Amino acid sequence: MTTTTLPPIVEALLNPEIYDHPVQGEIELIQTHVSYVFLTGDYVYKLKKPVNFGFLDYSTLEKRKHFCEEELRLNKRGAAELYLGIVPITQDADKFVLDGSGEVVDYVVKMQQFPQETLLSAMYDRGELTEQHLLDLAKVLAAFHKSAPTNDYILSFGEVSQIRQAIDENYDQTVGYIGVAQTQEQFDQTKAYTDKLFAESAALFKSRVEHKFIRECHGDVHLRNICFWNNKILLFDCIEFNEPFRFVDTMFDVAYIIMDFDARNRRDLSNLFLNAYLEQSGDWEGLQVLPLYNSRQSYVRAKVTSFLLSDPSVPESVKAESKETASRYYRLSWEYTQPRQGKIVLMSGLSGSGKSTIASKLARETGAIQIRSDAVRKHLGGVALDEKGDASLYSPEMTQKTYDRLLELGTTLASQGYTVILDAKYDRQALRAPVIEKAQAQSIEIEILYCDVPAEVLRDRVAQRQGDISDADLDVLANQTFEAFSETEKPLVKTLS
Repeated sequence: MTTTTLPPIVEALLNPEIYDHPVQGEIELIQTHVSYVFLTGDYVYKLKKPVNFGFLDYSTLEKRKHFCEEELRLNKRGAAELYLGIVPITQDADKFVLDGSGEVVDYVVKMQQFPQETLLSAMYDRGELTEQHLLDLAKVLAAFHKSAPTNDYILSFGEVSQIRQAIDENYDQTVGYIGVAQTQEQFDQTKAYTDKLFAESAALFKSRVEHKFIRECHGDVHLRNICFWNNKILLFDCIEFNEPFRFVDTMFDVAYIIMDFDARNRRDLSNLFLNAYLEQSGDWEGLQVLPLYNSRQSYVRAKVTSFLLSDPSVPESVKAESKETASRYYRLSWEYTQPRQGKIVLMSGLSGSGKSTIASKLARETGAIQIRSDAVRKHLGGVALDEKGDASLYSPEMTQKTYDRLLELGTTLASQGYTVILDAKYDRQALRAPVIEKAQAQSIEIEILYCDVPAEVLRDRVAQRQGDISDADLDVLANQTFEAFSETEKPLVKTLS
C-alpha cells in the first residue's frame, strides 16, 4: 500500500520527524479494520479509525479519546509494562504534531514495542513454548481474574438472555455457510446444544452470577494476545470497545486458550493449562459452562473466516484456504457440544507414593480433570497454595470437608461427561465408600488406582520435595497408615508399584 492512499494524519505518523525519539529504520504500518498501528522500533502508536460497526463505535473524536483511555486502563491490568500512555495529535495550520499546542484532532495510544517472536503463538510455532510457560500463564490468568472488578451491573451480563444473544447472532450470521464450510448436521446439533443448555440450566448460570464469576475480563485472551517478554507473561490487547464482550464469565477467557491448543491438535497442552488454572482459581464448577464457551470461541473464529468467502475482493486461492480453516473451526465447535461418558478415578496411597505424578500423566493422556486434595483443602481454608497451612488446616473437621468437596466435585463433573481424577490419599474405607456408593448409584464408572511403594521410597520422595503444594513432611508420613481394601472394593482396584 502506498502512502498516497492514506489519510493525511496517517501519512504524518509515517514521518519519523513527528516523534520525539529516534526511529529505527522505516516505520512499519499495520492496518486492521479498526486501527492503524505504527511500529517505530522502541515504541508503537495505535490510532483508532473513525468507524462505526455497531458493536464498535470510534466515529467521533470524543469516543476515540474515551476508548483510548479505556484501552490504557484495561490493559494496565495485564501488561502495564507495555501500555505507556495516551498522546494527543494536534494540528498547527496544515502540520500535525504529537502533543503540540494546537487544536487536538485525534489521539494515539503509546506502547512499548516488543519483539513479535515473544508472542505465545510464535513461541509455539517455533517449538519454544514450554510446560512451565503454561503453568505460569495459568497463575497469571487466575490472578488476573481474581482481581478483576465486578458489581451488580457487570453481573447482569451473566443472565441467560445476555449470554445467548451473541451466540444466537452467530448462528443467524452463518446460515449461508451451511453446506459450504459446515454441514447441516453440525449446525443443527451445535445450536441444539446451546438451546438445550440455556433452556434447562438456568440454575447453573444463576450460580455463576451469585458466586461472582462474571467479571470485567480480558475478552480476547488467545495466544496472539499473550507474550513472554522480559521473563514475564503479559496479557495485552483486551476488549475495550464493547462491554458485553468484556463483562463475561471467567471461563470465557479460559476457553480462548483451550480452543487455541485444541485447534492445533495439542489437547495435552490445553489439559495441562486447564488443570493448572482450575487448581489456582479453585473454580472447578466452571467446567460446567466451559464447553459452551469453548464452542462459542471456535464458532466465532469459524464465522469470521467464513466472511472471507463472501468477499469478492478475496482471491480464490485465499478463499480455498479460508474454507478449509472455517470448516476446521466449525467442526471443533461442534465437537465441544457432543456428549461424553464420565468416569471417576480414585487415586489412593500414602504421601510420596507418586499419586499426583501418575494422576497428572493420566490426565494429559486422557483429557481428565485432576483435582488434588491439597489444593481443595487450601482453597477451603483460605490458604494460598504456595503457603504452608497450620494445624487447623489438617484437623479432622477440615479433612472431612475436603473429602466431602472432592465427592461433590467428582460426581457432579463425571455426571456431565468429564473423567475426574480425585487425587488424594483415600487411605480409609470410610473415605472411599461414599464415592463408590454415589458413583454406582448414578451409574458412573469408577476405578481405584492404588500406588504401593516401599517405605524407604516414600521417605526419600517426601524428604526431597520442593515447591509442591503438599505440606506433608517426614513427621506427617511417619503417622500415616493405609487401611486395606474391602472385598467389595477389590474388584475396582488396580495396584501400581
